[in-house]
Amino acid sequence: MSDTIIHEGSTNVYKDLGLPNAEEMQAKALLASKVISIIRERKLTQEKAAKILGITQPKISLLSHGQFSGFSIGKLINLLNKLNQDIEIIIKNKSSSKKQHTNSGHISVIYM
Repeated sequence: MSDTIIHEGSTNVYKDLGLPNAEEMQAKALLASKVISIIRERKLTQEKAAKILGITQPKISLLSHGQFSGFSIGKLINLLNKLNQDIEIIIKNKSSSKKQHTNSGHISVIYM
């Protein structure tokens, strides 16, 4: 028998880890992931992607390694726009069950 304890997580690993600004970090991670996914789908080099996006190649490298702390949500949305992506932001009231569990806002990112 194993003494391993398994805890069911939420859909936000940053929240599960108890990190501050977990909702924002999750949104940024999703946006950054989509930017990198598009770059890979288009088989762009980091240099070519940097030129298209108007940022440096080292910043593309940071994104591709999951390091997005230097990017705002607005900047990541701008990068997606430069990759010809439409962004849809949905604002809605939290459900009553969510209000009981958290005081932070909830940010949803929807890919179409």
